Amino acid sequence: MDKSINPEEFYNNLKEKLQDTSVWPSEYLYKFIIKSDPIKINTIEGIFDNMGAVIKTNTSKNGNYTSISINVVMNSSEVVIQKYKEVGVQVEGVISL
Repeated sequence: MDKSINPEEFYNNLKEKLQDTSVWPSEYLYKFIIKSDPIKINTIEGIFDNMGAVIKTNTSKNGNYTSISINVVMNSSEVVIQKYKEVGVQVEGVISL
């Protein structure tokens, strides 16, 4: 998320874009980057547990960072945003792309 804009403004803009470009339910791809930490990785994976998500992780060349891609069918733009917020609250230092 761009730190220069208000988080609520960011989510409102995202919601508008999702509503304009998607038909729900729809497949959605989340991407997160975190410092490599098994607890943080497990926390993010747990947030999407039991949703039929396909989760792929990739560690940086030096092993300092891990990218997590999560492909999952979501029912609405509101639910997409809810998951972003849930990850942001539960995982300190996460970068959402």
